[in-house]
Amino acid sequence: MNHLAHLFLAPASVPGRVGALLGDFARGIDTASLPLEVYQGLKHHRAVDAFTDRHPEVLACKPLFSAQRRRFAGVALDVLFDHYLLRHWSRFAADDSHHFIQEVYRDLELGACLMPDSMAHTTATMIRQDWFNAYRELDNVGHALDRISTRLRRPNQFAGVIEEIRSNDAELEARFLLFFHELQQQFDLP
Repeated sequence: MNHLAHLFLAPASVPGRVGALLGDFARGIDTASLPLEVYQGLKHHRAVDAFTDRHPEVLACKPLFSAQRRRFAGVALDVLFDHYLLRHWSRFAADDSHHFIQEVYRDLELGACLMPDSMAHTTATMIRQDWFNAYRELDNVGHALDRISTRLRRPNQFAGVIEEIRSNDAELEARFLLFFHELQQQFDLP
């Protein structure tokens, strides 16, 4: 899952939301020194990722990508699933997605002091560039994935993956809806 989905499923508190994103920035962090609620958010993040990585609907999405891009299909699905969450927000949430995103941005700004420097920098960029609202448009998902392709450590042909996503959009979306319903039942907090 990507950032928005992790935040959607996380405890609605500043430290809980910081922890929910920390999973992508936790390398080298002494987790024993984290405040309890941040640590619980990190554990939540890792449990969501583990559930996602082995879910049959997610696994069935990966062969829809070409052989040269399949290695990074999980990365593409992470960002794409945030788009689908926004596309189908009313199926999963009672509140307005715009309001939720503003609340999350506020909480992340307030929680910057709880973040490692790399996370604080990325989060500030995320807020300034309004990544979550940008993910409403599939073209912006493509731009985000192309930017990610330049940061991958291994040589790749990941750029342009949005064309494969467009070709398989209906099936990817249907699989996301089945998967996310189960994910929400498993991990959504009251």
